[in-house]
Amino acid sequence: MEPFFKGINWLSDKLKIAGGICLTGMMLMTCIDVIGRFFNRPILGAIEIVGFLATLTTAFALPYTHQMDAHIGVELFVQVLPEKPRKLLAFLTTLASFLLFGVVAWRMIVYADTIRQSGEVSMTMKLPEYLIIYLVAGCFLVFFGILFCDTVKLLGAFAKPADTSHNA
Repeated sequence: MEPFFKGINWLSDKLKIAGGICLTGMMLMTCIDVIGRFFNRPILGAIEIVGFLATLTTAFALPYTHQMDAHIGVELFVQVLPEKPRKLLAFLTTLASFLLFGVVAWRMIVYADTIRQSGEVSMTMKLPEYLIIYLVAGCFLVFFGILFCDTVKLLGAFAKPADTSHNA
């Protein structure tokens, strides 16, 4: 199981880098387009490209953001719970997320295939949109893998016997 965990972490790290590259690309495209508009030479399709890059930035960052526990959350209720109910709640929400993102990734792959078969492309640049959808679905699959790892780890925490040793 450990090689799987390491592989998922490696993929998450690479996706994080790809997300940073997309974010940098968004910034550069926007700056160049603004300067071009000043000289009456805007970049054709800049808004479309920035939209695609924004989508990819978010999708690429999702697995790493979860690993770093950097999502926004409301923990006011959870903090007052005793340890066992807190662990149970963490397990149940991770399991629910695991199942949800498994279904979401699967349906996105089906949707991307439908878009590919229909030949749908973006309006301005005529880029095949299914490529972006496949990339997002791939990111969701990596996120699904991370949630699987978290579910296994949390399940392992329940399987460990309680520490009954008492220090004098």
